[in-house]
Amino acid sequence: MSRLGFSLLRKFLLLNGLVLGLGACSDEPGQTQASGPIAVDVRQPTVKDVTVWDEYIGRFEAIDRVEIRPRVSGYLDIVHFEDGAFVNVGDKLFTIDPRLFQAEVDRATAVLERAQTGLRLAETELARAEPLLQSKALSQGDYDQRLQTKQAAEADVAAAQAALRLAELNLEFTDVKAPIAGRISSDFVNKGNLVTADQTLLTTIVSLDPIHFVFTASEQDYLSYSRLARSGQRVSSRDKANPVLIKLEDQDDFLISGVMNFVDNAIDESTGTIQGRAIVENDDGLLVPGMFGDLRLYGRDPFEAILIPDTAVQFDQSRQFVWVATPDDTAEMRPIALGRLVEDSMRIVEDGLGPEDRVIVSRFLALRPGMALAPQSDDFVEAQISLPDEPQGD
Repeated sequence: MSRLGFSLLRKFLLLNGLVLGLGACSDEPGQTQASGPIAVDVRQPTVKDVTVWDEYIGRFEAIDRVEIRPRVSGYLDIVHFEDGAFVNVGDKLFTIDPRLFQAEVDRATAVLERAQTGLRLAETELARAEPLLQSKALSQGDYDQRLQTKQAAEADVAAAQAALRLAELNLEFTDVKAPIAGRISSDFVNKGNLVTADQTLLTTIVSLDPIHFVFTASEQDYLSYSRLARSGQRVSSRDKANPVLIKLEDQDDFLISGVMNFVDNAIDESTGTIQGRAIVENDDGLLVPGMFGDLRLYGRDPFEAILIPDTAVQFDQSRQFVWVATPDDTAEMRPIALGRLVEDSMRIVEDGLGPEDRVIVSRFLALRPGMALAPQSDDFVEAQISLPDEPQGD
């Protein structure tokens, strides 16, 4: 094509585009092409009795944990247990060299025998003095002196008996025994080392059955439980052993059961939480202190609730809402008050919806208030999707 021909063609196309643009501008203002209703899936809320369980993260703690320290000082002579073994109350754990303490018992025994001998002599002298005093052969002063000698001898015997009991206790303390039943740690001090009374940490013992599970709840949860208790909808865990279920890290379901047995008396100012505690049977010893888990706490007595899919809930800045198809099939933003999430990802609606409302569960981004809709039951859509495909011909 020549340069002249190309120039003429270009002018023709420009003029044609200008004519089309003028034709479009000739339409009346506000006149747009009509569009049909938008197809959406709707679902009516489910109404049924539900039991609410609240979930928390916590860890297991021993009911009893004892640090084993010696009551007497000396050189460690024998370690009687295997590291990590289970011990019973009264089992011998350590022996401190008892020879010095046995010698002290022998010395205290001899002192007691000497004091008892002195007491017997004083009693004899006092018995002889009584008839002499009556016959005026002995003065009252001499008699009183013999009486005081007997009383002093009695005091010496009592002091010697106390010293002997103390020496026997110290000898008994050379055998360090388990004060509780549970699993013992390793020996922190080996045989032959010097241990100091009430200072040296020898080992620790933790009880295992039963065992505690400790967790923290928010101030909001505490207020919720308190209001439920006041309204009679749920008894406080301070007054009743409310049930709990626990799931370990390697478990998919909450298989461990227990009951609440403690709620703290104050909210921690630094964290804004309050501590709760459950007690769990641990017959097989699987649970050990320090192990983490997820806990479900019985949150509310069974009640009739309105449930919607959690995916239907939308957020607009600080408010929560759902899209609803009105009776005349238009879109409406409905603010709602939400409750807890229950099984199958269903959300409890405390306020804002009724059982007859049609909640939109699809195409949220395309919706605008007042938009015309073509609602279709979500149950019907799911049924259609679940049907097998028709066989295709060859």
